[in-house]
Amino acid sequence: MELENKNILILKAIDKSNEAVESAEENYLNKHYETCQNRLYYAIFYIVNALAYKDNFITSKHAQLMGWFNKKYIYDDKIFESRLFAIYKEAYTYRQLSDYDFMYKPDVDELLMLIKDTKYFISVIKKYLNGKFLI
Repeated sequence: MELENKNILILKAIDKSNEAVESAEENYLNKHYETCQNRLYYAIFYIVNALAYKDNFITSKHAQLMGWFNKKYIYDDKIFESRLFAIYKEAYTYRQLSDYDFMYKPDVDELLMLIKDTKYFISVIKKYLNGKFLI
């Protein structure tokens, strides 16, 4: 992948992540908690895609991306603390519940913590990417 195209994809993924966080917060305020959880997960998904673009790792599979992130950035290279993978995994689990389990109702306090954790996750990844690219 050409460097210019790679940077465009990284910046687009970061923008999508930012938009998803904003949408999650709006949905939380409007008491659309399941949609909030969905958007929080996708905020993480998009920012991890930015990392994947940096490393020329392309996949459309959510579990594969999560596994790659854990292996490369947490386990092998130890670039990020394991807390980041726990946040990612929690967001994925809650998104699955809110999207597919029609009897599931999110805990509002846990959701507020997930908003905070998601913002932390994104800030750490952005800081890392800022050292690698002009973002």
